[in-house]
Parts: sequence; C-alpha cells; structure tokens
Amino acid sequence: MLIKLIEKNDEVIQITDLIDYVKKSNAIDECGAIYSFEGIMRGKEEDIVNKLILSTPDKNKTQQEMTEIGEDVKAKFGVKEIAIVHYIGEFYSGDPMFLVSVGGGHRKETLNALTEIIERVKFDLDFKKEEFIGDKTNVILSGG
Repeated sequence: MLIKLIEKNDEVIQITDLIDYVKKSNAIDECGAIYSFEGIMRGKEEDIVNKLILSTPDKNKTQQEMTEIGEDVKAKFGVKEIAIVHYIGEFYSGDPMFLVSVGGGHRKETLNALTEIIERVKFDLDFKKEEFIGDKTNVILSGG
C-alpha cells in the first residue's frame, strides 16, 4: 500500500502516479478492475471560494489513521492494492486535494472499497477546512 499525507508543495503526486503504482503491484495479475478518485478544490459553493486552507492538528496521527483505513478496507473487500494521497495546505479552484486508487479482482468490491475509503477519510479523520469567501471565512471541521 501507498499511503501519504503531504504538504501541498512538498511533493507532487498525480492520480496517474497512483494508477501506475497499482498496476506495478505484484498482485496485478489478480486484478480485473482499477478505480480511482481525485477530489479537487471546488471554487464555488453559494459564493466564489477564493481559497481553502486544509489542515490537521496531528499529521502523524492522521497519517496513521489513513493507513488503518487502507488496511481495514483491503481486508474487508479483499482488494489487492490501495494507494491514498491526501494533501494539506492552501488550495485554489481545481487543485487536487485527495487522490485514491484501488485495484481489485472484480469491479463491484473494488468500487465499494474505493467508496468506503473516500467516506471514511472525509468523515473519520481530523481535518479542518477554512474557506475564504470574499471577506468571510467559513470553517468546516471533519465531515464537511
């Protein structure tokens, strides 16, 4: 598994890198599906969002919890390979923030594994989003 929590400008990883990682897995011969997800910064809610700052109070804890989610999902759905990258830092419209790629034997369990990773990372991890909209700041805690 590849699991990384990265400051936005420290390392550039794209969704194609995660797909390539899954394809190079020793278990690729057992895979019949690869599903991927790229979560990007949305530039408009009710108003234009000028920028977003995403943070977590304890990077090591959040990294460990992402790893545990990957391990849990891999065991639960029997998928063969998982790659997760979550960025933190300052983002603008269209910037990638959250990347996931999952390789599995069949499409159904692979898609279900991908969906569970997305939902658990969004709702279970301690992230704080600060949306800068005009002269206001909207703060959204985990699950937003």
